[in-house]
Amino acid sequence: MSRFSCGDGPRLAAFWVAIVAWAGVYANCPARVQADEKEAWIMLSTPDFAAWQAQYGWKSIADAHLDSANPRRFAVEPGTGAIYNGATGRTVNLVTKRAFGDLELHCEFMIPKGSNSGVKFQGIYEIQILDSFGVKQPLGQDCGGIYPRAAFLPTYHYLDKGKPPRVNACKPAGEWQTLDASFRAPRFDADGKKTSDARIVRATLNGVLIQEDVEVPYATGAAWNKAKEHAVGPLLLQADHGPVAFRNLRVRPLPAGEARSAPSSPR
Repeated sequence: MSRFSCGDGPRLAAFWVAIVAWAGVYANCPARVQADEKEAWIMLSTPDFAAWQAQYGWKSIADAHLDSANPRRFAVEPGTGAIYNGATGRTVNLVTKRAFGDLELHCEFMIPKGSNSGVKFQGIYEIQILDSFGVKQPLGQDCGGIYPRAAFLPTYHYLDKGKPPRVNACKPAGEWQTLDASFRAPRFDADGKKTSDARIVRATLNGVLIQEDVEVPYATGAAWNKAKEHAVGPLLLQADHGPVAFRNLRVRPLPAGEARSAPSSPR
């Protein structure tokens, strides 16, 4: 997530459009319940974007690296094997067609200098992706952090600290990085009352433990008091804050109670 100012009318308008669109995310997801048994890994970064509701502005590529003329942009190789959100990095978020409860996630990502993205479980609980290489004391808004709650007015500001990563395991911009995470969805009783919060059971960045057994009691970012929590929801890739590329992006739905303390990597 990036900062806004009170005078940033177009971006504020875009935010509220996104909130309205977010409300339709769940309406467009097929109704799913928690998995009854562990499923196989589901590949999401396919060249046909078949797993996603829409892919406007996203493209299939073979690889990416920093543009020698502008390190804040990518130079890409045509082909398949990875996906990215276009040259400017300002397009629609990718949202899965399917809704998930507990799951394991594996992905590789790359960002150029100064870029910003995120992986949002159920569309609302974000692990931040940011060019945080070299940061000595990472915060919740740094790469691998659980993004803080925020508000827009009078200027964009944080309401809490989120959950910083235990260590800064971020690689330099232009290098592929690996995120593995195990997510436990919130629980609700028969009347729809939440009985336990969402939780990041464990997450590693580039093989280094960054989060473990962390409750996430609210949606993250500025939607924290607007986004309704659910037992299942889609996976979302943030695409409007700068260029980002993904490859080997896959998830594995888990039965209730089996979110692992040590996410297993796909074979």
